[in-house]
Amino acid sequence: MKLFADSASDLPKQFFVDENVEYFPLRVHIGTAEYEDIRTIHSKTVYDAIRSDIHPKTSQASPEEMMNTFEKLAKDGEEGLYIAFSSELSGTYNTAVMVADQVREEHPDLDLIIIDSKAASLGYGMIVKEAARLRSEGHARTAIIETVNFMVAHLESLFTVEDLDYMAKGGRISKGSAFVGGLLNIKPLLHVEDGKLVPIEKLRGRKKVLKRIVELMKERGSDWKEQTIAISHGDDIEYALMLKHEIEEQLQPKNVEIYLIGSVIAAHTGPGTLAVFFLSQVKA
Repeated sequence: MKLFADSASDLPKQFFVDENVEYFPLRVHIGTAEYEDIRTIHSKTVYDAIRSDIHPKTSQASPEEMMNTFEKLAKDGEEGLYIAFSSELSGTYNTAVMVADQVREEHPDLDLIIIDSKAASLGYGMIVKEAARLRSEGHARTAIIETVNFMVAHLESLFTVEDLDYMAKGGRISKGSAFVGGLLNIKPLLHVEDGKLVPIEKLRGRKKVLKRIVELMKERGSDWKEQTIAISHGDDIEYALMLKHEIEEQLQPKNVEIYLIGSVIAAHTGPGTLAVFFLSQVKA
């Protein structure tokens, strides 16, 4: 089975190589230059641009690349599974569905399932990683899809960002939802609700934010000793390590992984972002 994802999963390039997962890069625009996420740009470049008061833009993955990939899948007679970035945050999922329908006009036997992850960054990446693990163990596509759908339904995502106004400018949350409070050291806390980023409260100072994140994890999660928790950060590893310490001390999970937020997500969230991803329950 061929497994597909896209770059908004924020998994490192080596993962895709090692696990033989094909990815569709979303695109990043800095000034007049266009880059392919993961392939031709590193997220550090995006953070440096933002700190220089340059605001990168993004666009969805290439329909042409999808077309060529899906046609090859059909011609090779292989089955495929594409786990896509949240349809509420990007047009990539809908484009993939449209392209697959076009390919089926000439190749009606195209055997491709496309799933909306309803997630972003490492929450999305966790789902892709589990699908790759199950495939490597020889599980059938139907079993992998069942697990993917379970994770989509039970994934919890908590974020804090330095400035929600920046996200509002990028269209990732409504301007009415953006909190103003940078001068007061106000830190917004938000989560993902049915694929959308939604602010839930605001707190003063990073320590209070970290404390509240762990409190919410306790309320929303379970089966910690069976879980690998994922943390992604916006070029602020010290902040991520602080959260990891609190989680390990209070929840004692199976494992905690930390990754840098990728270029596309970084373009909309900016430096200083911190996110944690976990499951409300673990599949039996």
